[in-house]
Amino acid sequence: MAAPVTTPPARQRRQIGIRARRRISISIKLFVAVITAFYALAPVLYVVSSALSPIRGIGGATLIPARVTTANFERLFNSPFHPWPTWIMNSVIVSAISAVVVVALCALAAYSFSRFRFRGRRLGLISLVVIQLFPNMLAIVALFLLLQGIGQALPASIDVPGLGVIGLPRLGLNSLGGLVLIYIGGALGFNTWLMKAYFDTVPYDLDESALVDGASHFQAFRLVVLPLVRPILAVIGILTFIGTYSDFLLARVMLTSTENFTLAVGMSLFIRGNFNQEWGIFSAGALIGALPIVIVFLVLQRQLIGGLARGGVKG
Repeated sequence: MAAPVTTPPARQRRQIGIRARRRISISIKLFVAVITAFYALAPVLYVVSSALSPIRGIGGATLIPARVTTANFERLFNSPFHPWPTWIMNSVIVSAISAVVVVALCALAAYSFSRFRFRGRRLGLISLVVIQLFPNMLAIVALFLLLQGIGQALPASIDVPGLGVIGLPRLGLNSLGGLVLIYIGGALGFNTWLMKAYFDTVPYDLDESALVDGASHFQAFRLVVLPLVRPILAVIGILTFIGTYSDFLLARVMLTSTENFTLAVGMSLFIRGNFNQEWGIFSAGALIGALPIVIVFLVLQRQLIGGLARGGVKG
């Protein structure tokens, strides 16, 4: 009969020490995770509490409201002086158009910088980076005057023979079209550079194979390269949508009429005065206004992670 195998005391003590250190490490990580989660969710809980509380001010808000009511949401949608549904629709339209146009233009520019060698290519890439060093605030006066000049130069409508008078979209001050132009111009530089880095990870052999088979450069771009770079397209689309959706400064300067306000500008009307601050309605509007960004992020989060990871590998 074989003798039972016993663990040496030194080895047993070493195993116990390893398990103890592992438990301590896990406990510390859980503690840090709980503190971080509370730190991140506490402001959101206060906003939810303020939206569901009958108290209009923010001073008496607590994490758990004493009485739950939906009065703030009803007043948000039924206010005759604050067309909140129009504001959120304006923001969605401006952000969606800006994201689509920026993705399309950046894809074409990034493909050109990545695949072609031409005079001024390096200077163009450096210029894109240098331009992004200056914040948009420095150009607010210039952008204001530029939109003012565009609005005065472009006619409101044209008379087409056989079709009659056709109205043209407004692109000057106090117009959503003018705001879209500003957003597109400000987003092209950095996004083109980021997308170009991702295009560089796609082997050029694929383009050459398509060209040998008789495809043009645009067909190779559209049918071969573009399907392989969908993650970075999603990244640029998400970043542009979020950036324009939450912008306040440019929209506040360029828009003057209440019906043309975007969500960020319109929401400021609820808390602008000293004696008529409506923090409850503001919190209700903030909760619902965050839904478009959450939906876009949840739908495209996998492409967002993949695009940022691969786009930073090669420059």
